[in-house]
Amino acid sequence: MDSNEKNQQRRELLKKGVVGGLGVLALSQLPKLSGLEALAETGTGKNELAAYPEELKSSDPVIRMQEELRKSIQKPTDQISWIMVIDLKKCTGCSTCTVACEVENGLPPGVVYRPVIDEEIGTYPNVGRRFMPRPCMQCEHPPCVDVCPVAATFKREDGIVEIDYDKCIGCRYCITACPYGARTFDWGEYHTDNTPELMAYELQPKYEYQIERTREKINSPIGNTRKCSFCLHRVYEGILPACVTTCLGRATYFGDKNDPESLVSQLIASPRVMKLKEELGTDPSVYYLT
Repeated sequence: MDSNEKNQQRRELLKKGVVGGLGVLALSQLPKLSGLEALAETGTGKNELAAYPEELKSSDPVIRMQEELRKSIQKPTDQISWIMVIDLKKCTGCSTCTVACEVENGLPPGVVYRPVIDEEIGTYPNVGRRFMPRPCMQCEHPPCVDVCPVAATFKREDGIVEIDYDKCIGCRYCITACPYGARTFDWGEYHTDNTPELMAYELQPKYEYQIERTREKINSPIGNTRKCSFCLHRVYEGILPACVTTCLGRATYFGDKNDPESLVSQLIASPRVMKLKEELGTDPSVYYLT
């Protein structure tokens, strides 16, 4: 196939609603979520999400993960085990995932769910540089749960560690207990503080743990601990987490470990797999390929 034929094929795919080769549907085709329009033509819910063009199904891992996700959310929640796999050899340190997460969740100053840690590895003169995205580990045995005095932090049936903002008293014990530094505190600051007015985008409702919240001075999550939730509000609408779809290097993978045919299940069988601080017995649900 010559370059003209490839360009023509790309144009045809774009006409079908594929955005820039990212493996995500045009906004008009996505389920209603965070202001996106519903699937008007099909009147669909989770059981009838729009299909991807056949031409793309084998060309991008995001397409495969999206279809596996849609299959998994049809199961009972207690039969799902969400995990994330990050390939450190593919991560370029661009921090696109960090920015996408901040926008998706409307994060205020100082609250970061997915930092990318810049590490120097090796011994001089044989040194190198490695970038390590660090979301919440969603531990199987989370230390943050045990120290919470009001049971505001708990583990869901699908493996996600959740914070009940309405119970959280802001004691921050869980921040100290987390060995990964994956929790931060919402002090009520805004990016447009000390300007003539707060910008409207900072006051727009956002979804977190599948609950819509407007972040205002008197309401949660201000005064609460906050962390990555694997974008549960997207996942259970059949959409991958924001950090997965925006990863330029295709270094981040997400799916159901309980599906033996899923891409993530295949990846964690690799001899390259490692987990952070396994010796602590936390058993993280985030796997790294080194």
